[in-house]
Amino acid sequence: MTDLNGKIALITGAGQGVGQGIAFAMAAAGASVVVTGRTLEKLETTVAEIEARGGQALAVTCNVKSAGDLEAVVAAAMSRFGGIDILVNNAQEVPNGKLMDISDAAFVAGFESGPLATLRLMKLVQPIMVARGGGTIFNLASSAGIRWDPTGYGAYGAVKQAIRNLTRAAAAEWGRDGIRALTIAPHAESPGLKWWVENNPEEAEAFFRTIPLGRIGRLEEDIGRAVVALCAPEMGYLTGATIPLDGGQANFD
Repeated sequence: MTDLNGKIALITGAGQGVGQGIAFAMAAAGASVVVTGRTLEKLETTVAEIEARGGQALAVTCNVKSAGDLEAVVAAAMSRFGGIDILVNNAQEVPNGKLMDISDAAFVAGFESGPLATLRLMKLVQPIMVARGGGTIFNLASSAGIRWDPTGYGAYGAVKQAIRNLTRAAAAEWGRDGIRALTIAPHAESPGLKWWVENNPEEAEAFFRTIPLGRIGRLEEDIGRAVVALCAPEMGYLTGATIPLDGGQANFD
């Protein structure tokens, strides 16, 4: 596995699901990890597991829709570990539903927790990464943004496509500073996906048939370790791209 000793990673939405899987993998590779989310108990569970494995982690509660909370998280990371080398923007409120059913409040929450929070955190960590000689930013997108039939997923796809554009802009503007920005689009055994499967069984069955590898990704082994691998020096020429960690299901071309 890629050696991340001496690196500090900040991961939003790390109390469960994909964020937690990435946190476990980052810590296993040697990184010190700052995990954020709205529920302290979930974050403490993540930290306890990391520490039981011999790693270092800090739990900081945060609502990513709050600019003040994001500033506090970055300050806590700096106070405890002295820097930030890796940022993972994972937290997201999902505004699913047909357009006539999506409320303004749900769409605004999706925007504030997705592209706006992503932009705010990227801007907060950019000078820190510049001072440390560079860094890697991971922003999460979804194949919902490129579905051939976006019925029921238009609002969610819209906020996720906005994140992809922000990622490419960061890659272009900050590349000379040694900062890489990548989008990942995972399918994983998260609580959100499990809820979707339970509530949309026929659509889920049809969806799973379109995954060439025939299975959903494991949170730490398939998603987390792939993100760790993308931090390796050997991947240092890759930036601005969308990486679909989805068993070959989506086509982002």
